[in-house]
Amino acid sequence: MSWNQNAQGDAEMNDHHPSRAGMLSLGTLAVLLALAVFVAATGAIWPVLQVWLADLSTLQLGILASFVAGMFTAVGAIPVFFMRSVSREVEDSLMGFGAGVMLAATAFELVLPAAGIAEADFGSPWWAALVVGTGIALGGGFLLALHRLVPHEHFVTGPQSGADPQKIRRVWLFVFAIALHNLPEGLAVGVGFGGEELSDGVALAIGIGLQNIPEGLVVAIALLSLGYSRWTAFGVTLLTGLVQPVGGLIGAGAVTLMEMLLPWGLAFAAGAMLFVISHEIIPESHREGHEGKATFGVLLGFIVMLTIDLVLD
Repeated sequence: MSWNQNAQGDAEMNDHHPSRAGMLSLGTLAVLLALAVFVAATGAIWPVLQVWLADLSTLQLGILASFVAGMFTAVGAIPVFFMRSVSREVEDSLMGFGAGVMLAATAFELVLPAAGIAEADFGSPWWAALVVGTGIALGGGFLLALHRLVPHEHFVTGPQSGADPQKIRRVWLFVFAIALHNLPEGLAVGVGFGGEELSDGVALAIGIGLQNIPEGLVVAIALLSLGYSRWTAFGVTLLTGLVQPVGGLIGAGAVTLMEMLLPWGLAFAAGAMLFVISHEIIPESHREGHEGKATFGVLLGFIVMLTIDLVLD
């Protein structure tokens, strides 16, 4: 059956079952309300949090923030204790949301600060553009090389029963791919605290943490589909998130040892993030014909991240 036929069938089902459409609408409103509460709470506690974080070193901030961001992966896995599957439509929407958050975080917390620092260091916007552009290219090129050298795989098929060896291999390669993606994200958080604005690093950590939630859910659901227990699925998902503090340590350590590396590090992390967004997350969310909902997720994620950035300034 074609996608158009499937879509028509879904539309007819919603026409005959208005309660289902109503539940979806209520679910969307609940998500939007939760995001609004989260943003408001972030703004409310920021003055207190800022005073506490100001006493920490760049290295301490990078490790702590990347650890907290990585733990959001485990937060995303919590629903596996109450459910065993999630529709591909919801999954693609969540992945789109994560991509939007990462796009905004890359632009506002990595690229723009890198450009500002580089221009101040070199005294020319042309030199700043060269430094940032080169750093972005190096970051993206590094991730491209890593993806070609390290085995990993996308996960497109939905939950299935049975223990097909090929499916087991694909799921574990997918789990490894998520862990691989967490390394440059942790690097970005660590580097983000090397600048003068504490809020840039905090906003970046929050954004990556939000992006980790749908990834954690997808990983846990994939493992449940193989017959693993809920606790095993949760534990493995937690371990994928613990890769981020490693990246945070590397990033914060590099900019602490050599301050001149800061614009290069920010731009490198931006390039790595852009590679993950364009090469992995957005294509993954468009594979099953849910481009519209995934794109709405991107827009929503971008807006949420923009709001967080403005609230923390």
